[in-house]
Amino acid sequence: MTAQTRPAATARITPAGLVFLLTTSIGWGLNWPVTKYLLSELPPLSLRGVTGIAGAALLAVVVIARGQSLRVPTALWPRLCLYAFLNVTCWMALMGIALLWLPAGEASMIAYTMPVWASLLAWPILGERPNGLRIIALILAFGGLTVILGGEGISITPEKLTGFIMVLSGAFAFALGAVLSKKWPLPLPPMTAAAWQIGLGCLPVGIAGLLIETSHFEQVTMLGWWLLGYSTVIQFCVAYVTWFAALARLPASVAAIGTTAVPVIGVVASSIALHEPLGLVQIAALVLTLGGIVLATRS
Repeated sequence: MTAQTRPAATARITPAGLVFLLTTSIGWGLNWPVTKYLLSELPPLSLRGVTGIAGAALLAVVVIARGQSLRVPTALWPRLCLYAFLNVTCWMALMGIALLWLPAGEASMIAYTMPVWASLLAWPILGERPNGLRIIALILAFGGLTVILGGEGISITPEKLTGFIMVLSGAFAFALGAVLSKKWPLPLPPMTAAAWQIGLGCLPVGIAGLLIETSHFEQVTMLGWWLLGYSTVIQFCVAYVTWFAALARLPASVAAIGTTAVPVIGVVASSIALHEPLGLVQIAALVLTLGGIVLATRS
């Protein structure tokens, strides 16, 4: 997901907008267990880089097919590259590596605390002092993260702590990119901005994968190829198209709150497909985290 660059033009909720939002949430939510499984067949940087570059190319084709331009004014390139690094490079690399040590469901919960960190960063960057809702959101988010980190008792493995820090860092970087894009907007059509950010952001991830990892694409199973197709086409192309379609038909706040379905789908799908635990600890963490996200979004 990349930072939004243009708000919804309408405040009216439409059935089509809700359908598009649901499609986006399902597409992004299911990608968490999909990526977790694919890491058993491919290394993280190569996996995230290759699918991201291919997805950006497909999204660019959609942009051109819609009659939009991919041209970027020269003055906007530094800003575009910065947002690509924060919103995509950090997200793709850190989340991919973190999934080596964290369950997909837990990682999705931590990752989608982005609105909470964005509301916190808005104070020093945008001068938006935290109100009561933001403070409560922060408390709930920390509560959810504490439950995730200590859900198996006070003994925390170094691997889990490393994965936890990586996901949290990726979420924080994305939040920083989102807040900076509000201070210094990127005046490009949303899908054009997304295509460039995904492509530019995934390129260094893919190059790093080629240099330091050993990938055996010839050994990928048939299921793995189908899931690679899903990660490339559905996550990066279909879900982004439906996301911007939802933003055009829903108030921005409704669309933002609607994305809280992503970690819910990620947790449930990971439990079903990967047999990850889904008990009282996970449900408590999910409730606390979602409560923080919703309050941060509403504030």
